[in-house]
Amino acid sequence: MRKTRKQYCAIVVGVSMGGVEALKVVLGRLPKDFSLPIIIVHHTSPDAGSELANLLDAQCAIRVKEADEAEQLLPGTAYLAPPNYHVLVERDGTLALSVDLPVNYARPSVDVLFESAADTFGAGLIGVILTGAGSDGSKGLKRIKDRGGCAIIQDPEDAVADPMPRSARAAVQADHVVPLKELAPLLCVLAGQANDKTGK
Repeated sequence: MRKTRKQYCAIVVGVSMGGVEALKVVLGRLPKDFSLPIIIVHHTSPDAGSELANLLDAQCAIRVKEADEAEQLLPGTAYLAPPNYHVLVERDGTLALSVDLPVNYARPSVDVLFESAADTFGAGLIGVILTGAGSDGSKGLKRIKDRGGCAIIQDPEDAVADPMPRSARAAVQADHVVPLKELAPLLCVLAGQANDKTGK
């Protein structure tokens, strides 16, 4: 009996220290017609502006922007949590912003995003933990895995800062542990797009 390909609805990404370069590598290798939306929490200072979204958008084939309240998710678009705001996925699949207290000393928090997205998308979600300090995202990645989703962790040996990926590996039986350069091709395969071609 032929095994059917699992259909995914969205990707969530958590990243901290070393994140700018990591996101350049991952998002920069995705094709313009990438079929899934990507929601990203990158730990930044509360007073940071929107420069990161603009920088990544200029360098990537997919669209990169800051998340807005009640925004509908679109394929081929990466949504960055605004500085000092949690970003969540509502039950209807739209985005919500929150100024609730920090979680894991962070706002935005990776766990807040991952847990809300897992509850919304269930087995249709891919969760990715990249380089970073601390343990934010481990609990959320476990929620994704428990809901039947796919858990991906950057190889800690490949990370600028390994505490986040090491914490995630300790908490979750990951589906994939890969170096950064292999992540975009893997996401393309999971999305049903084996060719990681680029072009703005």
